[in-house]
This record gives sequence, structure tokens and C-alpha cells, in this order.
Amino acid sequence: MAENEELEAVDSEAKQKILVADDEASIRRILETRLKMVGYDVVTAEDGEEAVEVFNKTNPDLVVLDVMMPKMDGYGVTREIRRTSDIPIIILTALGDVSERITGLELGADDYVIKPFSPKELEARVKAVLRRTISKDVIIPASGSGAASTSSGGKNSKNIIQTGAIKIDTARRQVFRKNERIRLTGMEFSLLELLVNNSGQAYSRNEILQHVWSYPADHRIDTRVVDVHISRLRSKLEADPTNPELILTARGIGYMFQRIN
Repeated sequence: MAENEELEAVDSEAKQKILVADDEASIRRILETRLKMVGYDVVTAEDGEEAVEVFNKTNPDLVVLDVMMPKMDGYGVTREIRRTSDIPIIILTALGDVSERITGLELGADDYVIKPFSPKELEARVKAVLRRTISKDVIIPASGSGAASTSSGGKNSKNIIQTGAIKIDTARRQVFRKNERIRLTGMEFSLLELLVNNSGQAYSRNEILQHVWSYPADHRIDTRVVDVHISRLRSKLEADPTNPELILTARGIGYMFQRIN
């Protein structure tokens, strides 16, 4: 991992706390040093059981989690965190093991970084995920799209979008079915918000990665991260996830939310 890469400071008034869990001391040391230098507080753990313990004690804003750890692997840690929290999780996976990435995403991870990686790449992923999961800003609809109305009056009032039994509160970043809240991770909500605010407009997987995960247009990435998040959203929002009526597949393009009148 390169040590001479340029550091970019985090724009934040209050320091955000990151838990780095990895059984390799060299990786923990490098990431702790680099993340502190750009403005984060950092706590570390060297195995899965310690990661859960440190998470419960310190309440971090984001977790960077290696998949292969002793005592409890990254999957087990992800399950434990997702039992009580929707905070963002970035998993670290081996270069050739696609199944590791897919399993981690299916369990609730928000993004992944492939080993070996540069610290600058991880810093960028951390910054992008935190910005998306904590930001309260409403995504501006694309011009000419079938954007959902957010003006007062009618079915959709300011900050509230209603479609069937689903109510989306963009100000509080919460989703309800009737009066029951549906728990979404921050990245799940940002993905849903993009599609809903541009209902009826199809987005390719690469476009979704750019809008929601902030991947550069020329970044070569496994777009299944989008497919897994779409699957997770459907399992939470659709009456029948195998026959979706809200989040639709646009054949030959990608995904779209049903047009909201």
C-alpha cells in the first residue's frame, strides 16, 4: 500500500468515529494513522468478538470490517451489528473471492474494498458512504424525469412521498408501511430516494453507483453491489419481492421506481 499518497482532510465540525476491525496489525496501524490524519477518531479491534465489544462500547459512525478474522468472522460481526444498528459498514475482501463480497452485502454491508487496496481508496469510500448515510439533503430530481412531487398539497406534501401503503419521509430519512417503520440502512435509503425522486426514469447500474456510491465514471467495479441493494430494498418494501411492483427492472438498462402521478 502506497504511503506517499496525498491526504485529503475531512470537512466536518465534529469528528466522526470509525471502528477498524482486522486481524492484521499492519493494516490496523496504517488505517488508524491515515484516518486520524484526515480528521476521524479511530478505534480498532483485532478479532470479531472484540469488534462487537468495541462497537457496543464506543458507538462508532462507521465500521471497516475484514471478512476473515479469528473468533468471529466479518459475517458474524455484520449480523450482530445489524440486529441493533443501521450504521454504515464497509467490508474488506480478498481480490478473487466474489462470493465474500456478495455475502457481506446481502447481510447488510453498504460497500466493500478489495485487498490489496490503497489507503486513499478506502478514505474515499469512507467519505462517500458517510456523506450519503448521514446527509439530510434531498436529491434534486433530474430535469425532464417523472419526478415525484414534493410541493405542498395533493398526495405528496413537502418532504413526504406517498405511494400506495408506502410513505417516505425524505427529511427524516425514514420509510413507513402504513404506520409501521421499515428499517433501511443509509445507503438503502439513498438508493430509494434517487429512484423515487426520479420515478419513471430508468438508471443503469453504473449511473446508480455514481449517484449513490460516488464511484467515478471510469471506475471498474462489480455492479452487483447495486443488484444486492435492490434485492434488499425489494425484500423490505415489496408485498411480493419476486414480482415487484415498486422497484422495477428496466430491461437492458437497469432499475427504476414506478411512475408516481
